[in-house]
Amino acid sequence: MFARRKTGESELFTERLLLRPPQVRDFEQWAKLRRDSREFLLPWEPRWSHDHLSSRAFRNRVVWAERSMRQGEAYPFFLFRQKDGQIVGGLTLSNIRRQPAQTGTLGYWVGEDYSLRGYMTEALDALRHFAFTELDLSRLEAACLPDNIASRRLLERCEFQYEGVARAYLQISGRWCDHVLYASLRADRSGRARD
Repeated sequence: MFARRKTGESELFTERLLLRPPQVRDFEQWAKLRRDSREFLLPWEPRWSHDHLSSRAFRNRVVWAERSMRQGEAYPFFLFRQKDGQIVGGLTLSNIRRQPAQTGTLGYWVGEDYSLRGYMTEALDALRHFAFTELDLSRLEAACLPDNIASRRLLERCEFQYEGVARAYLQISGRWCDHVLYASLRADRSGRARD
């Protein structure tokens, strides 16, 4: 899947989606989707803070997103259906490390009503293209819980390869959990020195 990027802005387009950074005006729609999907998301995510769904916490997310993108450290995107502007999830490329690593880490979530519809596959393919062509990264990393079969299948569908297990990798639902590690490599860089 090929993604179009809006000139001069960090907006990506797929067949059905617009991926763009969060904006303050997105709060109500984001909070509703997260609230409605709470039980679906909680088994796979770090424990939510007491103010997770507050407008103040959301504004802080927007400020962090703007600063991180300006500094080239992270690229957070919300996923919106093009046909009606409905938010369906989020995808973040963070922990970007430059020379000699040229790599970043992916995190993602999708609302319960929008899971298993191919939205995240489109979004992840678009972000891979953006990371490898626009950001000049060579490697993308992702991790998920071993029993999150849907997430593992997503990564494999999007050309990520299984690399192993990281013990006690992240706190999920308040406890340290092992994660399976996946990576996607930019094909034209495998084993080659940079000019």
